[in-house]
Amino acid sequence: MSNVGSAAGGYRVENPATGEVVEKFDNATDEEVQQILESAHKGYLSWREKTIEERAAIVNKVAALFGERKEELAKIIAEEMGKPTAEGEEEAEFCEAIFNYYADNGPKFAADEPIESFSGGKAFIQRRPVGTLLGIMPWNFPYYQVARFAAPNLVLGNTIILKHAEICPRSSAKIAELMKEAGIPEGVYSNVYATHEQIETIIADDRVEGVSLTGSERAGSAVAATAGKYLKKAVLELGGSDPYIILDTDDMNEAVDTAWGTRLYNTGQVCNANKRMIVMDDIYDDFVSGLTERAQSWEKGAPAEAGDGKYSPLSSRSAAENLRKQLDRAVEQGATLVGGELAADGSAYVSPAVLTGVTSEMDAYREELFGPVATVYKVSSDDEALALANDSRFGLGGAVFAKDEERAAKLAQRLDVGMSNVNTPAGEGAEIPFGGTKRSGFGRELGPYGMDEFVNKRMYYVAD
Repeated sequence: MSNVGSAAGGYRVENPATGEVVEKFDNATDEEVQQILESAHKGYLSWREKTIEERAAIVNKVAALFGERKEELAKIIAEEMGKPTAEGEEEAEFCEAIFNYYADNGPKFAADEPIESFSGGKAFIQRRPVGTLLGIMPWNFPYYQVARFAAPNLVLGNTIILKHAEICPRSSAKIAELMKEAGIPEGVYSNVYATHEQIETIIADDRVEGVSLTGSERAGSAVAATAGKYLKKAVLELGGSDPYIILDTDDMNEAVDTAWGTRLYNTGQVCNANKRMIVMDDIYDDFVSGLTERAQSWEKGAPAEAGDGKYSPLSSRSAAENLRKQLDRAVEQGATLVGGELAADGSAYVSPAVLTGVTSEMDAYREELFGPVATVYKVSSDDEALALANDSRFGLGGAVFAKDEERAAKLAQRLDVGMSNVNTPAGEGAEIPFGGTKRSGFGRELGPYGMDEFVNKRMYYVAD
């Protein structure tokens, strides 16, 4: 995942397809940060007094705007971080679903929960908002990452200060604009172009009750340390190197197409992508051959035309250069690479690649490759596949494929991950919780549990 702190380039729109810096934005001043903090606190004091149904009705309007403006929203992130236009529209539609999900279900999720009492009175758990929250979001899904954090908390009654990635200043401003247009009151949702130092200032402030970050391990470690220092709740969604086990198949073309399409989605820049494909030895050669054929046939395309057969740039030239360095190191250490060529024109294009022959002694075995790279491992038994899958410091998601569902489920039940899947790359939807374990972070977003993180689970007892 990207580092979501303040980059040397500052907030700017830098077209990854050309390398051109299109527009620059000023960092927030310290005075502006204080104004945002005060506005968010005042907003919370009034926002929490509305009924949850009143808040939900406004969040429904936010949802509708994401659907209505999907083409405009997709164009913004195509230029900011190279998102294929069709995928950008899908992302906006998913945001619409997420905001609607929490608006429609939030009152039920936050309803008082009766607790059986043996002392004669009536006991309940009440879910109440806690205050202002800081969200620190990455560039790979500029809208979706914000939606899954903001939607449940706005319905619950919390207020949001949103610090986005430096290369997403337009999309972050557009989200704030949609919030205002939908009727979110002043101070309830604020966009801030904050620096590293200002992030710590915000977390430390007594008016802020928690922080949610999606980003790199390094960023997560720094934010968690700061949150711990000031006794603030944190939710972290960090890196991933998800295992994708294929035990057998009746249809090799379909198996390859599914694996390849999953890996190339968002040009490979997906937290829970199938970054480690673990394939049984009797189908390994045909599987790798199929991946290689696809890698060699795909051509460079602009975000507006990217899709089947054409690939988009990575989010930035620096991201592309870092990926190429990882691939070079893997080859130097003995792995075999097909593709993975870095564009010579200063753009952020890296051609799709297949990496094989990776061993546990190589850096690539432990690293997250955040780009269009299919890393494939050969195994000769179910036990070997499971051991390899779990031999990772990450624990975001994983999937197991087999003709025999019971066989696949047996392994999937033993994956050390936060999200385990059988015969599908991933279970997805506004209602499906998302989150990991180990160094992939902690806490959950989406689904009923996405509304259960930044909440005061207050015990309410009435004596007889």
